[in-house]
Amino acid sequence: MNPKLNRKRIAIVIAGAAVVTAGTVGAAGALSGDDDGQDHPIPASELEQAEKAALEETGGGTVTATEIDDEESKYEVEVTLEDGTQVDVQLDEHYHVVGTESDGTDDRSGSDDD
Repeated sequence: MNPKLNRKRIAIVIAGAAVVTAGTVGAAGALSGDDDGQDHPIPASELEQAEKAALEETGGGTVTATEIDDEESKYEVEVTLEDGTQVDVQLDEHYHVVGTESDGTDDRSGSDDD
């Protein structure tokens, strides 16, 4: 068998495998977008303002979770009220309320009542 021909075939197979691998990784990244399936808590430098805005919206309670850049808003703050109700407060990048959701039902969305 011709050694030059074997090297050429090996090079073609390796190049083809590299193209397929790169395409698969690229497609998977494009399909998943920036969301890696994990919640990202609000950074400490922004947390105080987000908590304050959420607690003003709910009239009190305890902040039990936060998330930045979720699918609905810049900031999401989960507040648990004294009666156990959980309220997700959606905030824009200026900490203005853009929506709330309580225990899986959409109570309010889109505007602030101030």
